[in-house]
Amino acid sequence: MSKDNNSKSPLKTIGKILLRIVIALLIFIVVGLGILTIFEYRPADEEAIELTGTATKTLSAGDTLTVMTWNTGYGALGDNADFFMDGGTMVTTADEGRVRENLEAMATEINLINPDVVFLQEVDKTADRSHKIDEVAFFADSNPDKVSSYALNMDALFIPYPIPPIGRVKVGIQTLSAYNASSSTRLSLPVPFKWPVSTCNFKKCLDVTRIPVQGTDSELVLINLHLEAYDSGEGKIAQTNMLREVLQAEVNAGNYVIAGGDFNQVFSNTDTAAYPVYEGLWQPGSIDISDFGNDFTFITDSTVPTCRSLDKVYLGADKDTFQYYVIDGFIVSNNISINSCDTQDLDFVNSDHNPVVLSVTLHN
Repeated sequence: MSKDNNSKSPLKTIGKILLRIVIALLIFIVVGLGILTIFEYRPADEEAIELTGTATKTLSAGDTLTVMTWNTGYGALGDNADFFMDGGTMVTTADEGRVRENLEAMATEINLINPDVVFLQEVDKTADRSHKIDEVAFFADSNPDKVSSYALNMDALFIPYPIPPIGRVKVGIQTLSAYNASSSTRLSLPVPFKWPVSTCNFKKCLDVTRIPVQGTDSELVLINLHLEAYDSGEGKIAQTNMLREVLQAEVNAGNYVIAGGDFNQVFSNTDTAAYPVYEGLWQPGSIDISDFGNDFTFITDSTVPTCRSLDKVYLGADKDTFQYYVIDGFIVSNNISINSCDTQDLDFVNSDHNPVVLSVTLHN
């Protein structure tokens, strides 16, 4: 009898240890989820955005201006990087030195082109993936002649996946304008994610900045955007529908409108035959421009891809068979003439996106 009890004792001990481990893990998960839920970012439908910096230029009907849009890849998605969400393996994609190198190179390119307006996407305020560099302050400081507005797309206390986890992420979109702005507003877009995924996921928005047009009752309405990428499709559709309503309301009010950014979708009037989507890789959505009526022009430059896949490292890869996309561009109201639109071919050295530069003239 004693022999039987002794033989069972180690099994009971192991069982108790495993049970305690499971209970501890469950408590950890419940407590962690509770903390994420309590601190979940819950923006209002509409919020005023602080304008920082100083801009001295004024805008009049008949003026010509340039607008640049660039998804900066939070300074960490250069040609050395792949990313697990696109089929790659990396979570942390750059050390602090490489992030700073990428940021400096992008700032140099912006200053070289010297656009009147800059739409930036994926700009980290503080995040583990970009080594807590305040990229908002960096781009504002490197454009001292422009006023800056910044709207959050995510403020996650901690993203607990994958392994190692992404961690802290506070990221958004930044608009820089050489024209003195009267106001800037964050408009919340529909969120496709439900609890508990919503506790550490995107809350996308539009950054709407208003520039008075001298001698008129109209404004130039600048709309910076970065629509959903990793949803099932409904999110992009809902966000695009809201964008259409916002654009139409501004045109109906007699304003000039330029919306630009990373749409994560292809315009139906864009020739992308040179960039077929390979099986198994991320596929962008599509915007049927006819849904927007006759008051707008959709424009990008597909002679150069605006984005590359992150399923593998770009440096040293076969460029002829790489996966490219044309998902960055502009929507312009028809009271504005388009002079040119050019994608800058920077070979994705410092970001997984190329900047797109638009030149336009406001009608009198």
